[in-house]
Amino acid sequence: MISLCDCIAMCGLHEDEVLAIAEHEHLPEIAAAALAQYLLQQDQGAEVIRGMIVDDVRHAQGRGDREHVQSLLHVLHHFLKQHPEARPQRSN
Repeated sequence: MISLCDCIAMCGLHEDEVLAIAEHEHLPEIAAAALAQYLLQQDQGAEVIRGMIVDDVRHAQGRGDREHVQSLLHVLHHFLKQHPEARPQRSN
């Protein structure tokens, strides 16, 4: 039997990143891991995931949940280090 940890390990993201997708999409973690794997195979998928994490940050800010904001910012930072293709393009 494949466990949740196995699915997360196979999806290409870390657990906290999968949990951010689950939070954003209101999905169980296992479904979020499958969605993550699918998105990472798409041309703009990493950017979609970045957008989900940013939305989660904004939502936590709106609730005044500073601790969760800090946690999500750490998740976003790690995600962008591992997936530089998701970084926003700077205009000159």
